[in-house]
Formats: sequence, C-alpha cells, structure tokens
Amino acid sequence: MAVSTSPETPIPVGEVSRLIGGWIERLGAVWVEGQITQLSRRPGAGVVFLTLRDPSYDISVSVTCYRQVFDKVAEVVSEGARVVVHAKPEWYAPRGQLSLRAAEIKPVGVGELLARLEQLKKSLAAEGLFAADRKKPLPFLPQLIGLVCGRASAAERDVLENARHRWPAVRFAVRNVPVQGVHAVPQVVAAVQELDALPEVDVIIVARGGGSVEDLLPFSDEQLVRAVSAAVTPVVSAIGHEPDSPLLDLVADLRASTPTDAAKKVVPDVGEELARVEQLRERARRAVDGFVQREERGLAAALHRPCIQRPQRMVEDREEQVTAMLERGRRTLGHLLDRADSELTHTLARVVALSPKATLERGYAVLQRPDGTAVRSPQEVGPDDPLRARVAEGEFRVRVDGAPGAAKAAE
Repeated sequence: MAVSTSPETPIPVGEVSRLIGGWIERLGAVWVEGQITQLSRRPGAGVVFLTLRDPSYDISVSVTCYRQVFDKVAEVVSEGARVVVHAKPEWYAPRGQLSLRAAEIKPVGVGELLARLEQLKKSLAAEGLFAADRKKPLPFLPQLIGLVCGRASAAERDVLENARHRWPAVRFAVRNVPVQGVHAVPQVVAAVQELDALPEVDVIIVARGGGSVEDLLPFSDEQLVRAVSAAVTPVVSAIGHEPDSPLLDLVADLRASTPTDAAKKVVPDVGEELARVEQLRERARRAVDGFVQREERGLAAALHRPCIQRPQRMVEDREEQVTAMLERGRRTLGHLLDRADSELTHTLARVVALSPKATLERGYAVLQRPDGTAVRSPQEVGPDDPLRARVAEGEFRVRVDGAPGAAKAAE
C-alpha cells in the first residue's frame, strides 16, 4: 500500500528499506533464466555468489545460494553458462540491495537451447521476418562496406584481406564488438543500427568465426533478428562455418557460409570483371563488324543492280514503250478513220442513189395533192382535182382532165 508522506512528515531511510523488504518478502519464488557473468566461490565459505544477466538487455541481478545447492551443478556450470534458477527475491535492508536466494540451479542444455531456438524461429517466421520478398538486393559494387565483427579476429582479417584482394579500392567502416558473451547482443545491435543510419554505407556484413552452439547464441537473439529485419541497408550474415545456421542467417538479405565467402559475394573480383568487360567489348566489336559487313554486302549488291548502274535505262525502256503505244494508237486511229470514211462514202452513195431527187433528175415527177400527199394511183384523183407536179428543177400546177386517170398541165 502507498505510504502518506510530505516534506513536513518524511519517513526515515530505514523505514523505507523496511517497507521495501516487506513488500519483497510477500513475493513468491520464481524461475529465472539468465547467463552467469560472475561466479565467486570462496574456499570454506558456505555461500556462493553469482551474477545473472539477461543476454538481450543490459540488466543483471545478484544471486546467492548455499554451497550444497551449487555443488550439485558445479561440474557443468561456469561463467558464461546459461542456467535456470528457482529463487526467491530478498531485500538486504542495511545496503538497500535486491538479490535472489537460489534454492535450485539447472543448467540449460544444448537440446533445450535448440528447442527454444526452434520455437523462436517458428514464431518469427509466422510474422514474415524470413520471407523472401523482404530480401533486399546487394549493390553490384559497394563503395563503403560496414563490417561488424570481433576485434582483431580471424573473421575481420578474412573479410578485409579477401575483399581488398578482389577489389583493391573497396572501403570499410569496421565496428569491433564482442561476438559472444553477455555484452554481445546489445553491442552488435547498436553497431548494426549505427551503420544502417550512415547513408554512405551500401551493405553491412556481420561476421564471426565458428564456435559452439552456446557461442553463437547471440546471433539467434530475437532483438538482433528484429534489428536486422528493420534495417534499410542490405545485411549479409557470415556467422561460423557452413553447418552453423543461427537465426541471423534467415533474416539477413544474404547468407554467406564463412566470412571469406561473404567477401566473395559482396565484392566483385576486379580480374573477373576486367575479363568480362573485355569479353563484352569483343562481342560488341564482332557484332559491329558483322553488321558493317552485312551492310557493305547489301550496298554492293544494290550498286550492282542495273537500275542503280544505269538509272536512265528505266526511262529509256518506258520511252520505247510509250513510243510504241503512241505509234500503235496512231495506226489504230488511222484504220478506224479510213474505215469510217469508206463506210460514210458507201452510205452517201446509197443515200444519193435512193434519194427522190435523183429519181426526179432522171425525168420523173411526183404528183402531190394540196395537202402534200403523193398520188400513187389514178383512182385517188377525180376530174378537175388540182394537183402539183414536182420535178427536178421545181414544181408546177396541173389539173385532172375529165377522164379518170388523165391529167393535163394547167399552165
């Protein structure tokens, strides 16, 4: 319960410590997991002092236990080991210090660690942190490579030497951090985040040499996995050897089997690239030469065509054809005109021969009534009928004499 205090009615430090102790005393025993960072076993002392640390966070707590409790696991537990402790919180009032009084200590075995890693792996995979579509492509030629590794480690030497051997102009931003132990996770995470915040860094390599499952545990930590997943810069995992597979390999944008392999995958080989450039140049040269040769052959074939050698020949051929067609047209038209003239002459002759005028010119006359109709039979006229006689040179009037069929000229 809260304690009522004020500047006028404060409570002594001892009372505060006593109250805190009372509250903690009401807490029950808990199972706690952590990594042993300090171990103190004084000869003849009946109490063993431990410091238990959370590898993922910068938090630790003191643990005490009786010697007979620790002696049960003394042969398999040492500094750096992961353990599970059944302990009850205690408050040491004179110093205002919290600690855990351990009643049982159990080492975390490899099998148990692997089972927990598998469970964490499934949980992170369900969130999609290992999905292929989240992988970012690596740049072809990175200008600045971020390297997170142990200080003066073989992994650092392998990456730097192999990368500079392949591409001498490559530059590195190296961050040396602990790669195992209780401080590994927070410092590796901080180094990755620091390099990711630098815009000039094109790719980040997290490298470490081989080791036991316990040594590689920091690279399967959930905090590190989430930091790499959130990074904008492509991250390459180069942890341990080929058989080793921490969770960092799954979330990284590229997995390298070793630090040396990481250098080969991140940095192109200058000799190979020069040879590839020379091959491409040779292919381009052959392609251009082939194209030019094909065009030259096509041009030569075009120049040898008659229409190119004598362009006027087409006009001459067409001129001859036009002249022949004109001559043929003239002849055809002449024949048609001659035939039409001949037919017209014959027709005119027939018309003239059949014309009434020609008949009159031969001495015949045509008798016509006053209405202009021709008299064809003597029975068509009567006595004294006035008629007109048409001859070749003109016409005159006649009168029918008394007898039918006889007529005489009136004047």
